[in-house]
Amino acid sequence: MLLLKTFAPWLLLAFLGQQVSVSSGARNKTRGANKTVAIPAPGRAQRSESKGAATGRGKFSLKDKMQCTWAARNAGNSVKLLVKCENPEARVKGGVTDMQCEYNAKPQTCPGYRSDPKGFWRQVSRAFKRLQGKVCRDDRALLKAGMCKRAPFKLDISTSSLSAQSGDPETPPPRPRTTSPGPTACTKRADHRKTAEEYCSSSWASVCSFFFSMLQSEDC
Repeated sequence: MLLLKTFAPWLLLAFLGQQVSVSSGARNKTRGANKTVAIPAPGRAQRSESKGAATGRGKFSLKDKMQCTWAARNAGNSVKLLVKCENPEARVKGGVTDMQCEYNAKPQTCPGYRSDPKGFWRQVSRAFKRLQGKVCRDDRALLKAGMCKRAPFKLDISTSSLSAQSGDPETPPPRPRTTSPGPTACTKRADHRKTAEEYCSSSWASVCSFFFSMLQSEDC
């Protein structure tokens, strides 16, 4: 009995400690079971990145003073570039006034497009400037970004349209008017001498001519 009274409190403490430990472990297991970890679906991040990458746009000009803009958009597994150009000066002087077309490519296959889309579109804008007169006209001229040379953009010639206008005809300068010279005063004086010879005798011809000339103002 003495031994039982001595060890009874210790046995009770050990039993209570074991119950507390078991209860705490059960609560931890319940919390762990309630936690859920969000695992992204395969390919979701890549698709989101691809959609965000096709937001490039820019401007460029051609040597014939054509001003152009371009914008990219997703089209299924490919990317389309819509190009629009205009030349207001050609509406007056004549020539190509408006131009529009589309370029297609699959840059998603290029690692550079996915890792640095901004750099990719800067290179595309510079590539447009290098094409110059071939823009929207030559489907053999490929649009290449330096980081993705194996995924170039190609012109869809069926989408290419050009509008031209003839210039206003130039008005010829007016011709200068030509006037025939009229009789001079000296000619009139010569006529006076002839008249004097007709109406006066030869001896008085000089006197008559002088008389006639006095009647007219002297012009020479």
